[in-house]
Amino acid sequence: MRLRSILTFGNYNYTLRLSRAFTSTSKVRRIDRQPSPQLPSSPARTRFAPSPTGYLHLGSLRTALFNYLLARATGGQFLLRVEDTDRKRTIADAEERLYSDLKWAGLQWDEGPDIGGLHGPYKQSERTAFYQEHAEKLLQSGNAYRCFCSSEKLSELARRRASLGLPSDYDRTCDGIPSDQSHERASAGEPFVVRLRVPSEPPEFTDLVYGLVGKPNNNKKAQNLGEALYEDPVLLKSDGLPTYHLANVVDDHYMEITHVVRAAEWMSSTPKHLTMYNAFGWKAPAFAHVGLLQDSSRQKFSKRKGDLDIREFRNQGIFPEALLNYVALYGWSHSHKNDVLSLSDLIASFNMKFTRGNTIVQPHKLFYLQKKYAAKYADDGGPQFEALVGQVFEAVQRELGAPSWYPGSQYSYVINALQGQELRTCIANVLKHTAKNYTTPQEFFGNYKYFFYDLPLPDFRDDSSEPYAVVRDIWDSLTLVNGRLESMDLKDWTESNIKEAISMAGDIELCYNMDVIAESDRKDIRQGYQALQLYLRWGIARGGSGPPMHTTMAILGKDVCLRRLDELSKYLRGEELKLMEEFRAKKLEA
Repeated sequence: MRLRSILTFGNYNYTLRLSRAFTSTSKVRRIDRQPSPQLPSSPARTRFAPSPTGYLHLGSLRTALFNYLLARATGGQFLLRVEDTDRKRTIADAEERLYSDLKWAGLQWDEGPDIGGLHGPYKQSERTAFYQEHAEKLLQSGNAYRCFCSSEKLSELARRRASLGLPSDYDRTCDGIPSDQSHERASAGEPFVVRLRVPSEPPEFTDLVYGLVGKPNNNKKAQNLGEALYEDPVLLKSDGLPTYHLANVVDDHYMEITHVVRAAEWMSSTPKHLTMYNAFGWKAPAFAHVGLLQDSSRQKFSKRKGDLDIREFRNQGIFPEALLNYVALYGWSHSHKNDVLSLSDLIASFNMKFTRGNTIVQPHKLFYLQKKYAAKYADDGGPQFEALVGQVFEAVQRELGAPSWYPGSQYSYVINALQGQELRTCIANVLKHTAKNYTTPQEFFGNYKYFFYDLPLPDFRDDSSEPYAVVRDIWDSLTLVNGRLESMDLKDWTESNIKEAISMAGDIELCYNMDVIAESDRKDIRQGYQALQLYLRWGIARGGSGPPMHTTMAILGKDVCLRRLDELSKYLRGEELKLMEEFRAKKLEA
């Protein structure tokens, strides 16, 4: 659910829309005017820092893309860093999947765990001693303290706070332990964590999306109940591994990150991170917090729930260009009249004009872009079209199951009868004429399987007022079509010749002299031709959608088309006889 806050400064009113998930953890005290959407004047050094506790999903791909675009648009560098310090929830193959999915999407990093760089190592599990060293510096400077509270005590504190309707912040029980005593207890092997001592007034910061943001560190309800609340996050866990807060700050500094684009859910943590930057005496990067991606029920997508895993899109046959284009449109504004933007287009037009608030993902938009890219590939006819043909070819092969027969199927496999055309060539020809409606390889096969199987004739109902007359006329026209097509040599089996044969059989050649034909006759000619086309699609394409009939017949080949036309003619002849008997019976009854 979205909440609206009206913030007033001087003569200006600012409206801030935030998700409940965000406002429940932080209270935005004020927000400045909309920051400038201009790119930084110097090269930006950005990073994508996922955790292998889940797979790359739609929201994290968008985060990676925005950081990638910012780096490329300014001539900077894009880094990949793996934050793998959460051993309990790490998934064995998540890291390799991460590399594979990002490369598939076309987001290549300049530095990272697999290619190295001047600021490595790029896996946090290989930098543990470094984090411990910096935690010790914070202890010595008084900006952090050791906490010896047991998990049982902290759980009890959380339960009591929850019963009072308060957040489960720490009460600083261990903050008053003298430093020498704290050191002795730690040296004796007593388990502890290191907590950051957050000041009563955390630092404000200027966000590149939300402007000047501040969060008061007080809770009136807690004060009235006599409860002390302190947002002192754990920096170093009892096993010596860092939490996100410490590792993130230390790594961003030493890897010289200049800009951080991340989800708005991290906005409430930014003052804590700035507290550490100030404690270390470091300059913080610029932050841009973008709204979350939400489903139709306004729940955020989560890698832990497996929401929209990128591998699922890959397996469905979604183009990487379409998927990148798709996620770029959520939370970012561009000046183009068309939403179809390639990766190079996105880089060329990228700016910092991120939209505020969360965004509901609309799946239909992805398929719209998928169709646009498929049509573009077909028109260009280059490597991307060849890759599309190959992708569909593999899917069709899986569906067919065998080179000459589909196991367990009652339908014969006709591809060998396609005048010697290879399956791949047939698919390419169909795609050239249907790409504007292409979504996935599976749907392609479902829509156009009549190119690969001799399917049975589907049920057909003619609702005309004189079905007998219609069937008789269509049967006569089909007889003419059959005769013209049978006499056609294989070398003449082309779209134009097939179209001419159908047109002549449907008396459409008379349309060239429409000016000397009565209007009523013109209407009959058009309707007759349309009826013939309808029955041809029913018989040859089994009623399925697809290219124009002359194109479909050219792709299928002469043998297949004549066989199906013969089957259709026999069916219509039987229908004609049946309708004739019904007509005679009704006449006798009258």
